[in-house]
Amino acid sequence: MKQFAIDINCDVGEGIGNEVEIFPYISSCNIACGGHAGTEESMSEVVDLALQYGVKIGAHPSYPDKENFGREILNISNETLIQSIKEQMHVFETILNQKKAPLHHIKAHGALYNETAKDWGLAKTYLEAISAYRKKAILYVPFGSVVSELAMEMGFQIWYEAFADRNYNADLSLVSRKLPNSLIEQPDLVVEHVLPIIKNHKVKAVNDEFMNIDAKTLCVHGDTASALEILMYLSQELPKHQVQIQK
Repeated sequence: MKQFAIDINCDVGEGIGNEVEIFPYISSCNIACGGHAGTEESMSEVVDLALQYGVKIGAHPSYPDKENFGREILNISNETLIQSIKEQMHVFETILNQKKAPLHHIKAHGALYNETAKDWGLAKTYLEAISAYRKKAILYVPFGSVVSELAMEMGFQIWYEAFADRNYNADLSLVSRKLPNSLIEQPDLVVEHVLPIIKNHKVKAVNDEFMNIDAKTLCVHGDTASALEILMYLSQELPKHQVQIQK
């Protein structure tokens, strides 16, 4: 019987405070770098936990917008955005260097993640901001996105990411959080959602059509109310379906 492996990542260091509970159940993490959330103290604490639990460490830069948790498009110049992302990455990398911790990946947060998936100009600006990490870190990006194409052209290594706790539209965009069906919060429904992604490279969109998708890593949002329950259930149920979580 065919065996499968999947990385499970989680956005952390965002002030929720559930890292100790969830780290045993994930294999990589995306640590807020101060743009939408996070302080030097929180970054340091979460890096320590990641090292303790053997979780791959990623940077989670965003629009500099704590007021809206980085989930709204910010009308700022390219230069301002580049400077902000560089500053976020510098602070984070300084902490990693102090702890001799490796940077495994970079994943944009919120509106920056969603917009770089479809906006060529913004994707180019984002990649320019992190160009120094081209040979040093993997990029977590959505399948079929503008940013994934540009990143490969520019020599970045990428991992396609899908979302375990979010519903998809037929164009593979995420259902807006402003809509009631944006989140998948019941653990059994999350498993039902991710198994076709892992095994068949298909995701069921909200119109009930199965769309082509590829994913090497799955995200469970740390601020989803049932995140811990979802992660515990995934760790219990996925092996029953020949899927191992890839540490």
